[in-house]
Amino acid sequence: MSSTKLFHFTRHYVEMVVAMFLGMFVLGGAFAVALAPLGVDVGSWRDDAPALMLLGMAFTMSAPMVAWMRHRGHGWAPAWEMTGAMFAPSLAAIALLAAGTIGTGTALVIQHVAMFPAMLAVMLPRFDEYAGHHGHARLNAGRA
Repeated sequence: MSSTKLFHFTRHYVEMVVAMFLGMFVLGGAFAVALAPLGVDVGSWRDDAPALMLLGMAFTMSAPMVAWMRHRGHGWAPAWEMTGAMFAPSLAAIALLAAGTIGTGTALVIQHVAMFPAMLAVMLPRFDEYAGHHGHARLNAGRA
């Protein structure tokens, strides 16, 4: 494996982590602001609706990742796989929460910590795609 391929693979992983955190803060904040006039207090979801909070976080982290992947020229299959890497740990945390085996704080830790290896797990089988240099989607529009 060349150092260039490893660099591109690592860069993509870091880009996904950055997109994930930006989405969590920017989209999460935007949703909170947008729902407030409707009387929805997103801040209360931690105690009142933790499953909804975890799903909302998975969505706000996935959306910018998919947008960035499409911008970088990736197809829909890897974008959906990356989305699965966000929702699988979230659903597992929700299941543990519903079973009463963990609390909300632990569910959040499980969700967030498990997302990192989950992302890596969906990237490794497509190593060559993620290790290649991708242009913007508009430059790759003719590619499948």
